[in-house]
Amino acid sequence: MSLLKVARAYLRQAEARLKDARDAFAEGNYPYAVRLSQECVELSLKAVGVEYPKIHDVSDILVDVGWRFPEWFRAELGFLQETSRILVKKREISLYGGEGLPNP
Repeated sequence: MSLLKVARAYLRQAEARLKDARDAFAEGNYPYAVRLSQECVELSLKAVGVEYPKIHDVSDILVDVGWRFPEWFRAELGFLQETSRILVKKREISLYGGEGLPNP
């Protein structure tokens, strides 16, 4: 996929987020409007080649605070940590795109 196509795809996603943010704002769903607005900014920056940190992986934090959870939950922390890492990768691709994705 060419860089121009990638940039256009990011801008289309940004425009969709902006439309949804306006709808959320009109409905009084302000936290969601802020989230969508932030995603719009991130996608717009990405479209022009600006990189920024994208950290949503809570797997290490989950293990760090594992002592707070009941034993049955702690027994699953390894599985949950790996699942979190997998979900973050999928989330990042869905939100921020990837050059390895099929042409939209």
